[in-house]
Amino acid sequence: MLRFLTAGESHGPSLTAILDGMPAGLPLSAEVINRELARRQRGYGAGGRMKLEHDEVRILGGVMAGVTTGAPIALLIENADHVRWRAKAIEPMTRPRPGHADLTGIIKYGYRDLRPALERASARETAARVAVGAICKQLLAQFGIRVGGYVRAIGPVRAELGDMPYEERFARAEASDVRCPDPMAAEAMHAAIQQTIRHKDTLGGVLEIVALNVPPGLGSFAQWDRRLEARLGMAILSVQAIKGVEIGDAFENTTLPGTQAQDPIRLEGRRLVRPSNRAGGIEGGISNGQPIVIRAAMKPIATTLTPQTTVDLTGGKETSTAYERSDFCPVPRAVPILEAMTAFVLADALLEKVGGDSLEEMRPRFEALRRATLDDLALDGTPYVFWE
Repeated sequence: MLRFLTAGESHGPSLTAILDGMPAGLPLSAEVINRELARRQRGYGAGGRMKLEHDEVRILGGVMAGVTTGAPIALLIENADHVRWRAKAIEPMTRPRPGHADLTGIIKYGYRDLRPALERASARETAARVAVGAICKQLLAQFGIRVGGYVRAIGPVRAELGDMPYEERFARAEASDVRCPDPMAAEAMHAAIQQTIRHKDTLGGVLEIVALNVPPGLGSFAQWDRRLEARLGMAILSVQAIKGVEIGDAFENTTLPGTQAQDPIRLEGRRLVRPSNRAGGIEGGISNGQPIVIRAAMKPIATTLTPQTTVDLTGGKETSTAYERSDFCPVPRAVPILEAMTAFVLADALLEKVGGDSLEEMRPRFEALRRATLDDLALDGTPYVFWE
């Protein structure tokens, strides 16, 4: 139902995105998108580029009089740093960085220099994704669905959040420059990043993204590519430096017997409820009404001030990498990026479920969705006959 494409290079004149399939009638302004773009640029451990770029979006199509028209939405984010690179002769880049797309890019596309791979593979592209995600968040908000996130771990430092409500986690994370809701852990994360900077290295971590008030019934088990966790997994893993993802307590559940790894179904009045959420809000590829909980592992990024062993591809000799400007710890800045990708998938699944070319058409269909109550279910207790 929804699709988007991005274009542009890290040091090019601009990034662009086209979002297709957004229904008509959604209130939308550049300010809504710019708030999310500003969030992407905040976070302790960011590199020098964040002092140069102040991302703002221009909406070039699909919005008139402050509301979406149902046509494709065209977005433009100019690169303020482009003037420093335009028409500049740059030394050949011939030493690929381990862990980056430098070497794989030239193997695949046959470039005569490493830079074209660097330019497109760069996480600078995620600014366009955040802009698209801001629109998807705006759509979800019309139906009470909220997507937020925070940092769960940086390096060896892990937050202890206990039963802290998710909305409180979101709020505390935004007040922290490492986006961690646990003040003691945040202080230790800060120190770990400082030490990493002193050692001229990089640091990764774990992020947690949560979607609240998602109705049951999004996604499907009918085909592999319609399973909601599969769609979320692909979206999260598409983000640069993300190398692992789990839904709910997936990895911890592998240590438990089956009777302890599930979420019991209980009855409160006529409502079917769960006392736990080990499944992370998704069962059988379909949302079950619980919060959708996603954890993502972000590796330490490949560009380090301390040289790494590589090969000069023109001289054919082992050598060391040359430094390209980058973050020391991108984990705090990745929170709004992963929120954006989660919002895109959920907005797509919502449109798939309720349909409609306009917000006005969607609202009554959303209100008519089945919920987890006995009254909404059609079971009548009669025998089921297989394939007569």
